[in-house]
Amino acid sequence: MAEISGSVTNGNGNHEVTLNIKDVDITNETNQVSSCFITVPFIQKVIAEVLGTYFLIFAGCAAVVVNLDKDKVVGMPGISIVWGLVVMVMVYSVGHISGAHFNPAVTIAFATCKRFPWKQVPAYVSAQVFGSTLASGTLRLIFNGKQDHFAGTLPAGSDMQSFVLEFIITFYLMFVISGVATDNRAIGELAGLAVGATVLLNVMFAGPISGASMNPARSLGPAIVSNHYKGIWIYILAPISGAIAGAWVYNIIRFTNKPLREITKSGSFLKSFSRGGSS
Repeated sequence: MAEISGSVTNGNGNHEVTLNIKDVDITNETNQVSSCFITVPFIQKVIAEVLGTYFLIFAGCAAVVVNLDKDKVVGMPGISIVWGLVVMVMVYSVGHISGAHFNPAVTIAFATCKRFPWKQVPAYVSAQVFGSTLASGTLRLIFNGKQDHFAGTLPAGSDMQSFVLEFIITFYLMFVISGVATDNRAIGELAGLAVGATVLLNVMFAGPISGASMNPARSLGPAIVSNHYKGIWIYILAPISGAIAGAWVYNIIRFTNKPLREITKSGSFLKSFSRGGSS
């Protein structure tokens, strides 16, 4: 958009028109594009979350189904190893693309700590649940008839026992993730190994009691495909609350040699509280 700002007379007596170019429309269009988070890189992230969650649930739940179908041939140690290995492999595969959440509880916990934008949470959670449902559907197509076993999570004891256990193990998992993935002093190359090992340990001792979900998508996918929703609230509320608690506790103990006044001004987790008080 060009706007005439005025005219001047040169030495020959001719009038020259000076144009003042204003890129108003271009600027508006640029702002609109930048304000919209549906970009090619974001779509790539969502696809990575779908694929990562798909392979995670496919491998882990396949170990569960094969173990039930083949007279415990895999065993609980084998199932634990499969879950730990597939988490590690997928973190190293797409962690540099999407952050390798694969878990609505992790995504929400990061968002509460201002380490992930809230506007992207619905897309990430939807991608994770979709990937889990797709993987569960694939397994049901492969293992049908007498081989059709429910690969979801169910409380072996009381609901409260499973709830508390899921809260603790998800707290533990998110605490480790916060340490190796968000602290620049940690060895980032070992993040996948640390997270995978944590999942392996949790499944080893919590699997026989609660199923060791630690992930609402992991429980929702098989539940949707099998239409089996018993105790599903446990595997939604406990992992989310445990992950949020784990992320915030790590933020509280995160080492810093800065004084409290400087921390509150430098964008730490306390910044949100200072903004809330000033408003």
